[in-house]
Amino acid sequence: MVIQVAKAELRNLFYSPVAWFMLVLFMVLCAYFYTTPLFIKANWQDILLRNRPNLTAITNGSLTRDLFLGEDGFFTHVLQNLYLIIPLLTMGLIGREVQSGTIKLLYSSPIKIRQIVLGKFLAIMIYNLLLVMITGIFFVSAMLNVKSVDYGMLLSAALGFYLLICTYAAIGAFMSSLSTYQIVTALGTFVVILVLTMIGKLWQQYDIVRDLTYFLFLSGRTEKMLAGLITSRDVIYFLVLIAMFLLFTMFRLKGARELKPWYIKTARYIGATGVVLIIGYVSSRPAMTLYWDTTQNKVNTIHRKTQQIIKEMGEDPIEVTLYSNLLGKTAFAALPEKRSEYIHQFWDQYLRFKPNINFKYEYYYDYDSTAMGSEMPYHLRGKSVDQMARKKAEHSEWDLSIYQKPAEIRKKIDLRSEYLHLVMKVTYKGRSEFLRTSMGTPVWPGERQVAAAFKKLLYPEKIPQVYFITGHYERSTLKYGQREYGVHTSNKLRSSALVNNGFNVDTISLDNRDIPGKTDLLVLADPKSALSDLCQEKIRNYISQGGNMIIMGEPGKQSIVNPVLSQLGLQLAEGTLINAKSMESPDMVNADGSGAFGGLMYDPSSPTFQSIHSDAALRMAGAAAFLKSDSTDFNYTPLFHDAVNVFLKKGSFVLDSAEVLFNATEGDLRELPPVVGQKEKPFTTMLALQRFKGKKDQRIIVSADADCLSNFEVMQVDKYGSFLYSWTTYGNFPVYLPYAEAPDKMLTITGTTAKVLSIVYTYILPAIVLLAGSILLIRRKRK
Repeated sequence: MVIQVAKAELRNLFYSPVAWFMLVLFMVLCAYFYTTPLFIKANWQDILLRNRPNLTAITNGSLTRDLFLGEDGFFTHVLQNLYLIIPLLTMGLIGREVQSGTIKLLYSSPIKIRQIVLGKFLAIMIYNLLLVMITGIFFVSAMLNVKSVDYGMLLSAALGFYLLICTYAAIGAFMSSLSTYQIVTALGTFVVILVLTMIGKLWQQYDIVRDLTYFLFLSGRTEKMLAGLITSRDVIYFLVLIAMFLLFTMFRLKGARELKPWYIKTARYIGATGVVLIIGYVSSRPAMTLYWDTTQNKVNTIHRKTQQIIKEMGEDPIEVTLYSNLLGKTAFAALPEKRSEYIHQFWDQYLRFKPNINFKYEYYYDYDSTAMGSEMPYHLRGKSVDQMARKKAEHSEWDLSIYQKPAEIRKKIDLRSEYLHLVMKVTYKGRSEFLRTSMGTPVWPGERQVAAAFKKLLYPEKIPQVYFITGHYERSTLKYGQREYGVHTSNKLRSSALVNNGFNVDTISLDNRDIPGKTDLLVLADPKSALSDLCQEKIRNYISQGGNMIIMGEPGKQSIVNPVLSQLGLQLAEGTLINAKSMESPDMVNADGSGAFGGLMYDPSSPTFQSIHSDAALRMAGAAAFLKSDSTDFNYTPLFHDAVNVFLKKGSFVLDSAEVLFNATEGDLRELPPVVGQKEKPFTTMLALQRFKGKKDQRIIVSADADCLSNFEVMQVDKYGSFLYSWTTYGNFPVYLPYAEAPDKMLTITGTTAKVLSIVYTYILPAIVLLAGSILLIRRKRK
């Protein structure tokens, strides 16, 4: 009987102009929101190809994702307009039968109420399949228009879209049973959908309702499926929500024919809601959730290295305590109403592989100008800490009562070393590490930082201890001037800094202290005054015993660094490299990375160098070059060479006056003898030295420029600098997570073709559907 009811309802649908109008409207909307970004990207590709015929990518990420989920993407806009379509389809689903009196015929026939409801809903499900088929037109078009399109993401998106519109239809069916006025029904459906779309952001500050409202949150369920991640909890959510509203519809129709007390009727609704919430709660537990990442590069899944680290942690639980300072600049991200986002958007990808991560929260307010800086908003200046907390809580409309006072939090933990900033303390087997947040966007740390924290907890003996030598005006790890090293080494608020990627960074004065036995890496970064004999002796002993180092020199200070380099069989040649064709300062050299550096980037832990092509290049502002001074048992591997049109200037020159020219009479050189016995470019600016002393694999990097790792060059330091520290500490940290590049980066069509597709999809196809619907309706009316 369900099939017969469905057939009758489908006839009613397609013998009315509303269903055909909705199909045409939906097709036009889909066509516009697909072809508009497609046309823009196709035109952009045409422009790029005219200038770069060998172009291989017009976007950094996935073109499929850009077209369908980008800011101007297909689903981004289509989902916003579903509110206009589904309520109009379902507004007469049940109410029309009541209004016309045909419901009495259905009641008198041998058809049960559940068969009536399921049959009508089945008809809407079939109609919804037509809507999915319309989106499928554009999926197929994308498969033809985009090279190596992400099929998995499109199929997952189709499933998510179908479940969403079926849920809307179930809501509409229930609302249709409440009223015979179709406009009222449509508005009621719209309101319920709006509430379920917004409820995940309501009352999130209250613990007692947070999980309930977030469970009912409709939008968050669709986003992951559209992005290619299918989870059992999301599928179950849609199914139980559909079942709940269909049960409500049955209860409504049954209740209209019964003379039972109101509380019995109400109990049915409460019972159904309770069962749905229980099923939803159980199915949403991390341990009960199944995941399927359908994307071709598994972009919704953490890297296999992170998975392996989590696997090695075993069944022992992890405790994460979030410390949020009311007076911190990112306190907004850790508010109680943000907890669901914190768990589901940040931690969910790790809970997938380790469900027993437990979360705790500590809210406090504290201020220390030394730790946080003296800059404060105008309305908080000149006030005590308590006054500042009250003022900010009042200004932001936050509940001050949940925040502990400075004295209370300091009894538990002193966070001044963490700048009193938003931070997470991760505890495992009694050991703790901090996971630090950023001042920018995104606030939460990336996967690399999480993996590093987990690995430090799992293997504390592998944590690299890096010491920077001080006492001779070296580059400082504690300062943030342009020439210093503080940003990439010890800045706790920068996610790419060494301290946030597994390294312990400290300074050491060799004139006052011996090199600790647990030193994994010693760094000498551009000393500006001569090293004492004691300091040089300690460095020589450290190197002779197989210690790893990074040594950075600069032009004009060759005499300071060369006594250390002599033990390595190297010298910094006198003079400065000049780039005759530089569009910047003449001493700005763009050094090209060698194949060996490409191999180092590929696997910093490897004891041998592979030759892998890379586009790596370092800006070196004022660089010298290396000379072989003596034979040693080190193996020398050039990492960076000079670019073309470079010579070594030995005479004096002024950068900001006349052009700096090559002058052989002053000793200028166009090349130096090669450091290693192989063909090289004229000048080598960075070398890797390696030798094996027994079982010890000794690794040293020397650079003829120190500015390439300075705070001023932070962009290239983020890109390449960490590999230098990683190679000299055997690749244990950072935890590199190289994801495969998205293959769908180019279109197969031109801008002209995209324009033709726009006309076909926006005008011709809807016109054909409109014509077919008109013919059917006219023929039906004649009969």
